Amino acid sequence: MIAYVDCSSGVSGDKLLAALIDAGADASALEAALGALGFGPIGIVTERVTRSGITGAHVTVSAIDDQPHRAWAEIRTAIEAAPLTEAVRSSALAVFTALAEAEATVHGTAVDDVHFHEVGAIDSIADVVGVCWALHALGVTRLVASPIATGSGTVRTAHGVLPVPAPATALLLRGTPVEAGPAEGELTTPTGAALVATLADAFGDLPEMTVTAVGHGAGTRQLSVPNIARVFLGTEPEPSRSGLERVTLLETTIDHLSGEQLANAADRLRAAGALDVWFAPVTMKKGRPGVVLSALTRSTDAAALATRVIAETGSLGVRVLPAERVVAEREVIELATSLGTVRFKVAEIDGPGPAVRPESDDVARIARELGHAESDVRRALEIEAAALLGNENPPR
Repeated sequence: MIAYVDCSSGVSGDKLLAALIDAGADASALEAALGALGFGPIGIVTERVTRSGITGAHVTVSAIDDQPHRAWAEIRTAIEAAPLTEAVRSSALAVFTALAEAEATVHGTAVDDVHFHEVGAIDSIADVVGVCWALHALGVTRLVASPIATGSGTVRTAHGVLPVPAPATALLLRGTPVEAGPAEGELTTPTGAALVATLADAFGDLPEMTVTAVGHGAGTRQLSVPNIARVFLGTEPEPSRSGLERVTLLETTIDHLSGEQLANAADRLRAAGALDVWFAPVTMKKGRPGVVLSALTRSTDAAALATRVIAETGSLGVRVLPAERVVAEREVIELATSLGTVRFKVAEIDGPGPAVRPESDDVARIARELGHAESDVRRALEIEAAALLGNENPPR
């Protein structure tokens, strides 16, 4: 199951939890899970409300009176001891760890000494654990989010009046696509920022899916726009008969980096999730030589990777082009050859047998050790691998 969170009007813990309940998460079962945290019975009251013409679920957390602010160590101990699934526990701990680290940085204290204020209230604890529980209960295995609207202006907190986004929120959103959004005030809270920044696998547009449910989670305030976070649940599409896969091609033209800098940038982009990166020489204005850097990426990762291209290269812009590709089924195997153990890519293609190619790193290593030309080593390995695999279609 894939989930997409629309954060165009901001996101908070209660809005995200309400959207997941509206999309089908069982509030009664969630109450039982929250009650196991050891803070007394915790109720989840859901009501239908309207925000700027759109109706959604609004969640209120009820608990025993006079809940104190909670220290990070106390919250951590409670989550670790609670009878939660390992997936829910590890996700909730990761979110609260991010919150604790951000608060510690803002206030100049050690992480274990952090005492939460708004975040430490029982409703925010319920929001964090509740969202992690709901995602797991709904069977979500991949979470994608839109760029996050932060809001603008100021917000009043336990620490006084702070700029929007609040300092902890700003730290939590590092490396995350953001925008000011359509309304003033705080649209994204620290809890909402921590949940999405920690749990999202990618950021970008609504991914291709077959939608099975849509949930609307309403915030408390009335804004000039709908104060709603939306969650789309769906299944990823089956591969088409044609074998086509939708991807995105990113391009930028560069004339200010050396070859070494370009190579390093390409390595870092691959490490950041690019499916492939390559260069092509071009002639730029005034006859200057340059290169076009091209990066292929999954469409859901395109926005984040385009930002990374700019950061890695210093380029002033990136072209974003929709594309499709056909990928042959492949696997990597190891074969014991006369030149030692070598890794081979085996790809299924039309013909009497699979295509078998030795890994370039292994070819280069063997060529160095033997003092032979790489082309000779590659050819010998391809012929030997074809024989070992009974391939009637050896490379030519």
